[in-house]
Amino acid sequence: MRTALEDRILLINGGVIAVNKLAGEAVEGAGRGMTDLPALLRERFGCAGTYAPAAVHRLDVPVTGCVLFARTPGTAAFLGSAFSRTGAAGVEKIYWAAAELSREFFRLPPRGELRHRIRINAGLNKSAALDGAGSRGREALLRYRILGLGKTCGFLEIDLVTGRRHQIRAQLAALGIHIKGDLKYGAKRGEKNGGIRLHARSLRFPDPSSPERLLRIAADPPRMDNLWESFAAAAAPV
Repeated sequence: MRTALEDRILLINGGVIAVNKLAGEAVEGAGRGMTDLPALLRERFGCAGTYAPAAVHRLDVPVTGCVLFARTPGTAAFLGSAFSRTGAAGVEKIYWAAAELSREFFRLPPRGELRHRIRINAGLNKSAALDGAGSRGREALLRYRILGLGKTCGFLEIDLVTGRRHQIRAQLAALGIHIKGDLKYGAKRGEKNGGIRLHARSLRFPDPSSPERLLRIAADPPRMDNLWESFAAAAAPV
């Protein structure tokens, strides 16, 4: 099991740096008890001038997986624009989610899409996924498929089309489905490391230095165990 920062670098060049994030690392605005991932990257790998690495998309602190940082202001502007446009050509964000088995999970069709409006409660640092076009909040869309079942969890692969705060967690919770370890959104019990079983499996995005070319990064969970091994086996192509 290799979790040193250098071992988790997925891509690095003059414009970007991508890393396989650990639970507990913050990609921006690190608070008490969190590891400041941009500061670590700047210390180890540097940036142009006084520029600090800037995350071009969000990953919640308890979530693991692929996260992309810009190393120059121009790259930040280019990728920020690409990731902010719903359905932007070339951008794809795939997640793995291990959800607690429940009656609600077994009612879920094998594949489908979820549409809600996301409303954020800043005071609670929590989002609510609401039904109906008339609901207040921003549009949230994801597509999913069930990959298989473990002893206590169901394995979901999620294509995150929009990128709202806590979107996957809130949309699943609105159906009564809870990601393992996610106490904030209704899970029965937490994880020892404070993380949750949500992992950013892969990213695809346009190359800032050659926008007609697409780049893709992918990573297994940085700390594999029996649950993630079972998930990876279910996700492997037959």
